[in-house]
Amino acid sequence: MAAVEDGAAMTRHLKTHHVDLIILDLMLPGEDGLSLARNLRSQGNQPIIIISARGEEMDRIIGLEVGADDYLAKPFNPRELLARIRAVLRRMKHADQPMEAAEKAVLEFGPFALDVEKYRLTREGNEIPLTHGEFTLLRVFLEHSGRVLSRDMLMEITKGYERSHLDRSIDVCVNRLRRKIEPNPSEPIYLRTVWGAGYLFSRNGE
Repeated sequence: MAAVEDGAAMTRHLKTHHVDLIILDLMLPGEDGLSLARNLRSQGNQPIIIISARGEEMDRIIGLEVGADDYLAKPFNPRELLARIRAVLRRMKHADQPMEAAEKAVLEFGPFALDVEKYRLTREGNEIPLTHGEFTLLRVFLEHSGRVLSRDMLMEITKGYERSHLDRSIDVCVNRLRRKIEPNPSEPIYLRTVWGAGYLFSRNGE
């Protein structure tokens, strides 16, 4: 584990070191944490947890919108941060694990194909970048297509730690996925909301 003082130091460190996960404080000297998170996400799938004294709902949503895998408001119990780290790393491990032999396949829907082993989403051969959270959520939807999945069920499957009933990270991730897979995100055909129940994924868009 290593700690650096600002974005420039982080960039230098990442050029010469492999890291499993980045914990990013928003209040940094120089380039702010949101900008850093956005740049990191544009470069790859490096897992990111944002920590910040700004704990309002909109701040959390913005943090997740720029591509963070989780957002934790200060002050927090160090044990909660450890739980969040373990949950994100667990998601990564699950996403990287090959499916059972009988299930090894590319999961297809519409013009899209999700290659679980290669960790790639493509549309007619063109790759669409996904964060770890987006990949995990899409894989869950595909493996449970045709079933209504509640927000609590999705939180339990994809995160695995205690959460507030006000946690909207699933909704934010769903919105990000819709922007990547839906012809018209405001009128989704694959990833639909079932009001009062949760979300329903339709592979055929019907």
